[in-house]
Amino acid sequence: MFSIGDFARIGRVSIRMLRHYDTVGLLRPARVDPATGYRYYEAAQLSRLNRLIALKDLGFTLQQVGQVLDDKVSVAELHGMLRLRQAELEAQVVRDRARLVHVEARIRTIEREGVMPADIVVKSVPAVRVAELTGIAESYESEHIGPVIQPLYPELHSRMEKAGVALVGPGIAYYEQVPEGVLVHAGFPVAVAPSDAYDFAVVDLPPIEQAATILHHGPMDDVGSSHQQLARWVEENGYRSVGFTREVYLEYGMGDPSTWVTELQESITPA
Repeated sequence: MFSIGDFARIGRVSIRMLRHYDTVGLLRPARVDPATGYRYYEAAQLSRLNRLIALKDLGFTLQQVGQVLDDKVSVAELHGMLRLRQAELEAQVVRDRARLVHVEARIRTIEREGVMPADIVVKSVPAVRVAELTGIAESYESEHIGPVIQPLYPELHSRMEKAGVALVGPGIAYYEQVPEGVLVHAGFPVAVAPSDAYDFAVVDLPPIEQAATILHHGPMDDVGSSHQQLARWVEENGYRSVGFTREVYLEYGMGDPSTWVTELQESITPA
């Protein structure tokens, strides 16, 4: 037999918890010394302790744990329950990491408030014909835009290759507010006429007479700060925005996101 201290050490729990499990009837000691009141446990009780802790980690209340243990859950059933809980926790970790990325991006946006923006150039943008695919995002938040737009480009590139259509410039994205959320347009410049034979759209983006442009360096998770810098410049310099902002991916790929370069093009007119 093991003293309560040794059993706690072997079972990787606290003495306090073992006493509590005894009090609520979940794990009684194998023997209690009538003279000293010391609790002693047998090695065979580790099996019940392991199941108790596992079920507690699954989110069961202690009352539910007792009911499950008394019904003698099989090893296979317990294994399945733990695998399910493992999958839930892993999914939560992924969500938390993504949320952390967005929080960090928002912090960087706040830190850049009041900082003079990078060079902003007002220029005209010629019309461009693009092959494009679209998708619906819940909102303009990067955590909603990213999962929608990211798969569109490889899918569009694959469809263009099958159709024998070459891209003739960097990728272009633009967005529209729709009742369902945000309509995301992902396109590549092309030099072909629209055709019903394509399983993608070919559309003409009109020229922009005056566009305030800024180069965004780094991952798109941080693009919000560049959009806000551009918006402040537009207002402070006597302009107002018209139409939809375009994103032109000048340098983009599977490499280090810190090397990416995106030009933001905001259509403007004097206020």
